[in-house]
Amino acid sequence: MARYIVTEKDKIVRTDTYLVRVECENGEILSDLEPRRLFPLSNPNEYITLLDSKEKEKALIKSLASITEESRKAIEDCFGDYYMIPQITAVRAVEDKLGTLKWKVMTDRGEVSFSIRNRHSDIKVLDGNRLFVRDSNDNRYVSDLAKLDKASMRLIFSYL
Repeated sequence: MARYIVTEKDKIVRTDTYLVRVECENGEILSDLEPRRLFPLSNPNEYITLLDSKEKEKALIKSLASITEESRKAIEDCFGDYYMIPQITAVRAVEDKLGTLKWKVMTDRGEVSFSIRNRHSDIKVLDGNRLFVRDSNDNRYVSDLAKLDKASMRLIFSYL
């Protein structure tokens, strides 16, 4: 059964790029756990699951606010590497080739080109203003529609 980590007495230490170790208040040690957000877009700082190598939940953090600053930093550092979701800042071109959309965009990490196979399931507008795009390689991109320029909006309007 999963264990809740709700006190500052439990210590979380980053041990690898995506892994942490939990040193529990009672002396128990849970090693090689992979933190994942259960609600990465809608509630990124609450309900963090810690999975073992078989992807079985071993612990759950109800809120990052409920753990120490040191433990929170360990979790956030893992997320920084795992959830590297580029922010689309401008759309340069969108081309439809035989049902596959070819996008060329500017992101906060530079220019990127990618393909989208299914415009109905791979392009979504969340909360009325956030664009979520998944390319054919399962990479994800996000954007704030209110921050895109008119040319970008004109290129993507018919796909939203």
